[in-house]
Amino acid sequence: MKVAVWDTYVTKADGVIMNFDILVPESETNPEIIYGYGQAYLKSKAMHDYPITSNHCTFCHIETATDVMLDDIKQKGYSIIELRNC
Repeated sequence: MKVAVWDTYVTKADGVIMNFDILVPESETNPEIIYGYGQAYLKSKAMHDYPITSNHCTFCHIETATDVMLDDIKQKGYSIIELRNC
């Protein structure tokens, strides 16, 4: 399966920039749905009031999904790769 990678940056309350990728099926192109996945991830990190918009989250590239990514996508509709300060 091919997944779309959306590169996401959020500035935390202490000013540190958090960087993570949101991975969705290649066929998912609705930014609002993808932003919602980012919001769900932030809520899981107790970051409830951090907006995700086109200023924070942009399509980056397509790649082949790993088994872990596929499992996440089957369960939640998306997968997250934590890159920096998550």
